[in-house]
Formats: sequence, structure tokens, C-alpha cells
Amino acid sequence: MGSKSGSLAGGRAALIVAGPLPQCVKAILEPQFELFVLPRPDAGLVTREIAGAARGAAVMGGAGAPFIEALPQLEIISSLGVGYDKVDVDAALAKNIVVTHTPDILNEEVADAAIGLLLNTLRELPRAEAFLREGRWLEGAFPLTRGTLRGRKVGIYGLGRIGQAIARRLDAFGVAVCYHNRKPVPDVSWHWEPTLLGLARSVDTLVCVVPGGPGTEHAVNAEILSALGTNGVLINIGRGSTVDEAALAHALRSGVILAAGLDVFEHEPRVPAELLDLPNACLLPHVGSSTIHTRHLMGELVARNLVNWFTEAKAVTPIPECAGPR
Repeated sequence: MGSKSGSLAGGRAALIVAGPLPQCVKAILEPQFELFVLPRPDAGLVTREIAGAARGAAVMGGAGAPFIEALPQLEIISSLGVGYDKVDVDAALAKNIVVTHTPDILNEEVADAAIGLLLNTLRELPRAEAFLREGRWLEGAFPLTRGTLRGRKVGIYGLGRIGQAIARRLDAFGVAVCYHNRKPVPDVSWHWEPTLLGLARSVDTLVCVVPGGPGTEHAVNAEILSALGTNGVLINIGRGSTVDEAALAHALRSGVILAAGLDVFEHEPRVPAELLDLPNACLLPHVGSSTIHTRHLMGELVARNLVNWFTEAKAVTPIPECAGPR
């Protein structure tokens, strides 16, 4: 893939900053670039002036083909997040546009959130707090919970950087861990299961950390949930599209599995009413990496990718599809 990169020497390049990005993104870019600030990466918001000038884009919330097609001068899309399934990579590559993301920075934060969600789901800690705040403790003790981490075996679906960070934490809890990827991960001690169904059958707790896309869409379906068993627990910290939410709601309602903890949903921010109504579903509004500390670091990397591209003709963290020779 040939390079279209340019230099700032002939004047300041124009960039789009689109979506609810951390404030540091604009603060870093503004002294060096002309900025067009948009509330979201939407082709309908691209004016003739923006279309004729914008050579780079910092985005949160993805970048679809219409947005990419509306920007004929675009050279690079710098996306906040390790996942980039909401960026139309095929459309970008067809126009020789580099796509970058923000891997590694959020690994530990998301792994912390996964463990917190697992404990909240098993021990029903949010419900216990609500019980106290409602004054019900005066009437008697909070009921004993059936869920516990003791004696569990956890399967991790997607042993990438975040999956491994979760597995290390589970090791510290004294919990048995195994995993499923398309192929074994070298230099790890956890047992590999060659199929997702085999993983579900061998564990009672499934933690999903895989990215979205056609290859994982509704991979966790009724068959997988049934394989977990009546003491089974599902945790999804990856992408909502991985789980068949209708099948999950049925499994929770009918006792096919014990409980589920979800930080992601298929059609965010909309959450199915059948999940909202279930007491054995612990639900979070996609907050896996949502701390000021981590989002600031992610924002800095979004900005650095753009700065490096226009000063050194090289992105810092291109997605794998863009990481080869250019």
C-alpha cells in the first residue's frame, strides 16, 4: 500500500475531531493542526469545506463507509479503542487510508472491570447495596447468594492481551482457567480448548473478550449457554454482538444458566427490556475502560498517531491490516 502522507511544512494540515473524545485530543492537536470539531463521525455533518480540507480524523464511535467516502482527502483515521469493528476498514483500505487504534493502554483497566463484574454477578453486590440503602437491613439480613467464585472453573473466550490480563487475575483468586482461541497461544500455561462449545462444556463460567464482526456474531448462542449448565455464568466485556441476547434472556429466565454480567450490548445504548427486567442479570453501560486515567492515555495515543503520521509519515499503532510494508 503506497503512502499519501504529507508534511506540515507547507501549512497546517486540517483534521476532524469527531465524537466524545477526551479533552486532551483537541488540546494536543490544536497547536499543530486546523481542526474541524464534529459531535460524531457522520457523513451528513461533512460540509464542502471539510470535505475539501480534512486529511485526518480522530474518531470515537466508529467511521462508516459514507463518512469515509465523504472525505476525499482523508489519509488516516485515528480511532479511540482497541476494537475497531465500527470502522469500515474495507472502505478505508480501498482508499489507501491508514486506520489506527489504541491497544494495550486499556488492558489492565478492562481486566479490572471484568473481575469486578464477575464478582458483582456472582455475589449480587449491587443488589446487596440497594438492600441496605432501602433500609431493608433493619428487617433482617440480606439473603445468602447461590453464586460464588469458590470452586469455579472459568473459560476465557479470546485470550488476547485483555484476556490474558483477566486470566492472571483469576490465577491470583485460585480459580482454574482455560480458554478458546482459533489456535493455541504460545508461552501460556492455561489449557486451550479447540472449540467454543468444548470450552463451554468444560467450564461453568464463560468470560467473552473477543472483538466484534462476522466471525464472532452470536457465537454465544442457546447451545453454548446450555453447555454451561444450570450453575453457569456468562460475563461479556468484549462486544455485544458476540452474544445472542434473546437466547441469553431465555436462558436466564428459564434457569438454563444461573446469571450473567454484561458491560456491552448489541445495539448500544439500547438494552433489551427482557434483560433489564431480570434480577439475575448484572448490567453496566459499557464502562470497561471508563476511568479518567485510562481514557486520557487513550486520547493521547489517538493524538500521537495523527501527529506522527503528518510529521514522520508513520502511525504509532496501526491496526494489523495496516501494519505491513507501505
